[in-house]
Amino acid sequence: MSTASHEANASARRGKAPAGERLADWADGRLGIYGLAKANMRKIFPDHWSFMLGEVSLYSFVIIILTGVYLTLFFHPSMQEVVYNGPYVPLQGIRMSEAFESTMHISFEVRGGLLIRQIHHWAALVFVAAMLVHMMRVFFTGAFRKPREVNWVFGFLLLVLGMFTGFTGYSLPDDLLSGTGVRFMEGAILSVPIVGTYLQMFLFGGEFPGHDFVSRFYTIHILLLPGIMAALLVGHLILVFYHKHTQWAGPGRTNKNVVGMPLLPVYMAKAGGFFFLVFGVIAAIAAIATINPIWAFGPYRPDQVSTGAQPDWYMGFSEGLIRVMPGWEINLWGHTLQLGVFIPLIIFPLVLVTIAVWPFIEAWVTGDDREHHILDRPRNRPVRTGFGAAWISWYLILLVGGGNDLWATHFHLSINAITWTVRIGFFLVPVLTFVITKRICLGLQRRDRDKVLHGRETGIIKRLPHGEFIEVHEPLPQDQLHTLTAHDQPKPLEIGPEVDENGVERKLDRKTKLRAKLSRAVYGEGAQIPKPTAAEHAEITSGHGHH
Repeated sequence: MSTASHEANASARRGKAPAGERLADWADGRLGIYGLAKANMRKIFPDHWSFMLGEVSLYSFVIIILTGVYLTLFFHPSMQEVVYNGPYVPLQGIRMSEAFESTMHISFEVRGGLLIRQIHHWAALVFVAAMLVHMMRVFFTGAFRKPREVNWVFGFLLLVLGMFTGFTGYSLPDDLLSGTGVRFMEGAILSVPIVGTYLQMFLFGGEFPGHDFVSRFYTIHILLLPGIMAALLVGHLILVFYHKHTQWAGPGRTNKNVVGMPLLPVYMAKAGGFFFLVFGVIAAIAAIATINPIWAFGPYRPDQVSTGAQPDWYMGFSEGLIRVMPGWEINLWGHTLQLGVFIPLIIFPLVLVTIAVWPFIEAWVTGDDREHHILDRPRNRPVRTGFGAAWISWYLILLVGGGNDLWATHFHLSINAITWTVRIGFFLVPVLTFVITKRICLGLQRRDRDKVLHGRETGIIKRLPHGEFIEVHEPLPQDQLHTLTAHDQPKPLEIGPEVDENGVERKLDRKTKLRAKLSRAVYGEGAQIPKPTAAEHAEITSGHGHH
């Protein structure tokens, strides 16, 4: 029998391929899915608990989208006034906007509506919190270094957009609390010279509160900002795939490999379970803890202000800037410039940008153009760690200022004393935090050096023949020695002698001098403890001075 007839008979015995297989072959022939999947589905991801912070952010964003779609089916973004006749008796007969009325309808009449509302709000809070903590993990471990600077910028933009998406979201119900926050924002916009009034008219469609801000915030909240965030998120994940994941230092881990688990099936199975765990925790919190009870606040009226009005925590520091700023104002050419509001409005983005530009400043100062895939231990970069801790303290002190009235009422303190404390702390606390954090890092470096050279303290006391008591030290395992000594210690940049061989002063521009000065501050003497060399380790462990 010929080969051709044998293959034909075998094909006839096999029969027709299943529909799913034929569909897969058809798609692969046109899209190249098999080759793409083969190249990426076995991609290795390291396993460490800190890497899950980014996953919490991702899953919270997915939860926000899912619950947001459900809420849009029932919400009416209109400021048209109606009379409430719903089941909540205390508000019956009260005039309110359709936005507020539809939110009440969702909360009390739509099946599961209140739960979905609260899941949506809690997921937004978790998203911003997880984003901030995830960014701090990236910052303190140096995961932003080449080639991930663009991904750092993407993450920073996601954080900022998440903050403003949350603000536009909790402003939509048009209740007394959110309306007070919108009035606060309107005042900040009006303080902008020249264009402030035009921006205000554009957003509100007239004098505050206008008739259009809910519908305009609605479009921004469900379409513009989420669309930009989704695009940034996709780009962020693509770059994570492309650059491969960072990993902690350890035996066998280098800048050229990744030690961990494959994407399929292990990592995907864990990620899927983790998504449902995050969803479940957020749903449980939403079912137990009430958030944004608009029926207790009532509909917004311009002539009323909600007592103890506070924004969500992530916008609290912006309010703190304005609350503690003195009420300065100047008059120029017949116009009043409200410096007490305008200056905080300028400082607000500067507080955020300060942390965003650090990776580029660090790269410029060090002149390091290498790729980095091994993470730093925060203690091994004292200046960077101190700067990050100072930024967090800056954020927290302003958060206290944003709630100065609540601190005063709950702890029976003077609101003026709190305001002056925040004013002084704004300048003093970050400096103290930087110095203390840097000293702690240097102390931890000294302890690591001592452990490498002398080993681990066993707690066993031994008496020598001549009567001296000593503590027995045990040499560290090789994997721990590698972890404690694997980090690089860059040398500060040197600009050389200021005069040449002929005694003529060299011409050095200010940029070069500044770069060298900053480099000495970051990596010079007093900024890091020299790690032990192999010769020092060999000398001590050979018996001289080692117990």
